[in-house]
Parts: sequence; C-alpha cells; structure tokens
Amino acid sequence: MPVVIPAAELGEFVTALLNTKIPDPDHARTVSDVLLWAARRGVDSHGVARVPRYLELLDSGEANATPELSFSGGPSGVTVLDADRAPGPIALTAAADEAVRRAQAVGIGAVGVRRTVHTGAIGYYTSRIASQGLVGIAFVAGMPNMSYPGVTGAAVATSPLSIAVPTAGSSPVLLDMATAGIALGKIAQYRNAGKTLPEGVAATADGTPTTDPALAKMPLPLGGAKGAGMSLVFELITSVLVGAPIVSSFHSDDPQGRVHRQNALILALDPAAFGDPAAFTEHVSETLAALQGLPSTGEIRYPGQNSAAIASKRAAEGIPVGPKVWGELEVAAEKLGVAVPVTPGG
Repeated sequence: MPVVIPAAELGEFVTALLNTKIPDPDHARTVSDVLLWAARRGVDSHGVARVPRYLELLDSGEANATPELSFSGGPSGVTVLDADRAPGPIALTAAADEAVRRAQAVGIGAVGVRRTVHTGAIGYYTSRIASQGLVGIAFVAGMPNMSYPGVTGAAVATSPLSIAVPTAGSSPVLLDMATAGIALGKIAQYRNAGKTLPEGVAATADGTPTTDPALAKMPLPLGGAKGAGMSLVFELITSVLVGAPIVSSFHSDDPQGRVHRQNALILALDPAAFGDPAAFTEHVSETLAALQGLPSTGEIRYPGQNSAAIASKRAAEGIPVGPKVWGELEVAAEKLGVAVPVTPGG
C-alpha cells in the first residue's frame, strides 16, 4: 500500500533532499516544485519517483548543481538560454519566465534552451505561462531512446510536446504528451507493479515489440511513423536550431555524442497581440462548453481537466507514494541526514 503524505510536507521533504546536493535553496525549491506539480496531478512517473535519479545525476556531475544560466542577445522576442547542464526544472522555469516577459513586451516570446538535463514534466512550464494569461507552447528533444521505422535499436528521442491555453474561470487546457506510446517512467511503474505492458508500446533493445516490462528497453513511437516524424522535427526545431545537435552527434563517433543532455524551445503568445484577450478566453471556454455539450456515451473532458481534478483531490487528501519509491526516499534521507515526514501509523 502507498503511504499518503500531505502535499506541503512532501514538498518540504523533497526540497530538503535536493538542497543537500543543490546549494542554492531557490534552485532546490524550483526542482521540488516541478516534481511535486507532477505528483499532485497524478503524473507519478514524473513526480517524486524521480528524486533518487535527480540525486544520482547531481552526484555524478551529469547535472550541474551550480549552473551559470546565460541568455544570449537576439531580437526582442527571441533569445537562447545556455543552461550549463542545469537540471531541467531550473533551466526551463527560467526559460518560461523569460518567454512571458518577452511576450508581454512584444506579443511573442521564444526561448531556445541549450544544454539542460532531464526537463521534468513539460506541462509545468506551459501551465506556468498560461497562469499569466498567455498561451504556452513547449518542445523538448533529448537522447535517442526510441525506435524509428526501419531502424534497429534506438534512433530518436521520446520528445514531448505541451500546449497550455488559459480559459475564463476554469483550469487551463493542457496538452502534455510524448511522441512515444509510453514514457520510460511508465515502463518502470509497470515493472515495479509486476504488470504486463499494453500491446505495441515498447520494445526490446533490438526493436522487437514486447509486453514484458522486464525486457522492455525502449518505447515505440506513438502512431508509428507519425510519432517518429514528430520526434525528428522536434530535434530540428530545438537542438539543431540552437546549434547543439543531439541525434547526429549520438549516431557519430563524437566522444561527447552520448553525454546525457536535452534541448528545448519554449514559446509564449500574448492573446492581446492578436485581439481582445478577454474575448479570447471567453471563446476558449465557449469552445470547451460546446464540446462537452455534445451527445456522448460518457463524461467528456478536455486535456488537463482530469489531472486538474486529481490535483485538487491530492491537495486536500495528500499525495500517495508507492512503497518502493518511499523506501528509496527513506534510504536517501538517512544517507543525507534529512528528517523523514511521519507517515500514518509510523
């Protein structure tokens, strides 16, 4: 059975763990906020289950605990952030905020991100933009870990896409998806639970489809060639655009080609630059109401609505953490000298 921890206590616990590796308390809090955002919304594969991996990345130096973020010059609506191997939550939160500032000034903000490490739940950053009344769009490219039609073995990345659109009075529309049929973190969840994977979502190292999570080494593209093509294009508009190609480097004899890294593109659009922003959000809400008013065989929900409802429930009742993950957190806490929250019956 999972342990259930109040969201605030779990956030403080995760922040304290991260702060033992990340000297800047604001940076530690930022990483914690992104992980807790995912946990609250039921995206457990990107929630506190990732804390042990983040600690490993920081210990090994793959992720830079003391990054020097730097924005390059460029047109008023465009800039590139060199993340200096910062953990993704630190780099992409800074990029999202910069995109908002530029969009509020000139109508659109576009921030390319170079050299970050594990972006976390991409929907957090677009939601952050939408909370300012803007439309948020984000793409990420990373290390090849997914097949491509006709290729044996990993060829492209499970590159995610997110779009968040503000509404008039309800939770934002939030599309948050990968170009794979399943996330690597989800495969791990199936493995930990001893469950069989759905058909057609994962493969062995040589590309043979499998439903055994113990044998699954890489996800298969969502929609076959469609998901693979999206991943390739995301590599072009992120990594290649900022002068930091990953795919071509990975598949070459470049000694740095397989060093873990990710790149991103964060966009913010100000509805005021296109017309009346109040009318825009009203029309968004009208569109959602029209969809949800159609004849149906069940409840109709728009993207992000279900996870927003889970977030409300978990904010009130606490966040469940699986026994395996909780055990890993307890071990890390003992090693790092961090107090563990008291669990029910503990």
